[in-house]
Amino acid sequence: MSNQTNKSALTTLVTVFFFWGFIAASNGVFIPFCKTYFNIDQFQSQLVDFAFYGAYYIGALLLFIISSGIKKDIVNSWGYKKVIVYGLLLSAIGAFIMYPATAGAEQGQTAVFYFVLIALFIVGLGFSLQQTGANPFAIALGPPETGSHRLNLAGGINSFGTTIGPIVVALVLFGAAAVSPEELVRMIKENEITLTTVQLLYLGVGGLFLVAAALFHFSKKLPALKSETDFEAANKAKNLLIILTLIIMACFGYIFSTYAGDEVATESVENTRLALLFVALIAVIASVFIANTSASKNPIGWGAMKYPQLVLGMLAIFTYVGVEVTIQSNLGELLKTVGDAANNLNTLGLPVLNDAEIGKYISMYWGGLMIGRWVGAITVFSPSKGLKKALLIIVPYIAFGVIILANSANSLMSSGELNFSNNELLFFAICIAVQILGFFLAKDKPVATLKIFSLLGVLGMLIGLFTTGNLALFAFLSGGLFCSIMWPCIFTLSIAGLGKYTSQGSAFLIMMILGGAIIPPLQGKLADIFSIQSSYWVAVFCFVYLLFYAYRTKTVLDKQGVTY
Repeated sequence: MSNQTNKSALTTLVTVFFFWGFIAASNGVFIPFCKTYFNIDQFQSQLVDFAFYGAYYIGALLLFIISSGIKKDIVNSWGYKKVIVYGLLLSAIGAFIMYPATAGAEQGQTAVFYFVLIALFIVGLGFSLQQTGANPFAIALGPPETGSHRLNLAGGINSFGTTIGPIVVALVLFGAAAVSPEELVRMIKENEITLTTVQLLYLGVGGLFLVAAALFHFSKKLPALKSETDFEAANKAKNLLIILTLIIMACFGYIFSTYAGDEVATESVENTRLALLFVALIAVIASVFIANTSASKNPIGWGAMKYPQLVLGMLAIFTYVGVEVTIQSNLGELLKTVGDAANNLNTLGLPVLNDAEIGKYISMYWGGLMIGRWVGAITVFSPSKGLKKALLIIVPYIAFGVIILANSANSLMSSGELNFSNNELLFFAICIAVQILGFFLAKDKPVATLKIFSLLGVLGMLIGLFTTGNLALFAFLSGGLFCSIMWPCIFTLSIAGLGKYTSQGSAFLIMMILGGAIIPPLQGKLADIFSIQSSYWVAVFCFVYLLFYAYRTKTVLDKQGVTY
């Protein structure tokens, strides 16, 4: 394949990354809206993430189990292109189901919320198929050593979706006018704000999924990239994952059963719920540990899991997705929770915000990921050394300008003013400067990049925990900047040297998007029991593991003599 064909194919491929970002980031606005609309607690609101990201795990696991049963790798057999088309069609079905799922729903009808979760679960199943095909597809469209840069380019498009998604959904749900929290509750109770707009939004999204599926199906520039390599069973890995799934289902099943009645939960019930969430988390960690130690003694039956870089990478993807999602999913509650009622200030000492006003901060958080991924994609275009250094400084602030304009478009048309204060712009500009310094220090090396940005993530979360005001808010928001570059680094390092197990390893990594289903509800329950700000200790521990992974995976790959 010529370089031109590769670039044309990559251009077509990255369109699907936009959809993942748009829907995933929209959940950050949808979650606090659901909490108000359906009268649910913070843990229940995080079930939006549980359904959406849990579908990634279930979808990838089913692919693996079916492949094991028929002794043929489905992804390799279909080809990456066909896998993406099937995934888009499945997501379209989920989007269309949202219409009947919410038909006639009124404020306080909690049962309808669970139908919403089913629709989101089906959308997520489709995304699972798409991700399983799209990530290795992007890596395969050129030299392996620049695979992470192509993923960054695709991630930059993904992040553009995450930047405008919260803005669009906030406008769809609440309109352009800002209202007080009390006024918003009144409007919902009196059905002035309904789920009709959500239905129309998802009908439109479903239609776009169909258009994208047609684009992929009929594109002559996208190679099928099939592989006829023999499928090697990994029965030990399969059995371990099935046991893990049963444990998670048992934990969440029991937790769901405790919400069946209308009575207020006692302290004992709340503590039991929290304990079971920790059991689910520990089960994931224990499974990775068991796979790593057992496969090192006898690799037969473990398939791709016999490679320690993959097993460690699975937990890294779990914690990375978990921390990326949980920071923004709980951010809305952080900005809404009253800390000083007399002065109408939230727990950070800033003015209390309503659901409609949260969108711009969710957008800024996801915009931080866009900034990092745009910078990470610079290498794809092969600039000269001097130009590259200049672009490392210029591109982040161009992306910052896109975020500001995207958020302020409505305000500029109506009042001629930006949607952010000067102080807010200054704080985020400083955060970007720290990120730029990190890029210069990392020098395009995946391991160094992970080390630096994991450490910055730890520092950012600690500052957010121990300070107040804009300093704390933007310390938490900086998590998006520091997460931005991690996915391609982890993914590339994890499948390095896997050879014929690359497709299977990719499926295992996609399963670990499960972190977005378990970590946000865990933080939500900690917030219910303790406080929303202190619950961000969860994010600290996630970044700490990612820092450990960066050091450990370098040792593993060096020992194997694998180029990365």
